[in-house]
Amino acid sequence: MIIRIFQITIHPEFRQHFERDFATISVEAVETQKGFISCEIGKPTQWNRDDYAMITKWADEESLRSFAGDKWNTVVIPNGMNKYVKSSSVVHYDITG
Repeated sequence: MIIRIFQITIHPEFRQHFERDFATISVEAVETQKGFISCEIGKPTQWNRDDYAMITKWADEESLRSFAGDKWNTVVIPNGMNKYVKSSSVVHYDITG
């Protein structure tokens, strides 16, 4: 299994709309994919007011390739979400054992 950690820093003036769309558009974009296992959303704390995370678990590399393409180690931004992005990144970890 693979954990995918997507981190996004938003433009704060869009916070309310972003939170709504992140919970719907972005979550729907992953949970309908073959090999998707789970999704958790991380919201800001007082130290990172504009930062959010989406932690997804995938069955294998092929599942991620199906979702994100051959360069699955890059950020995937669903249609309609680009306006919120100030910066973003993604990292992956194998789950072993």
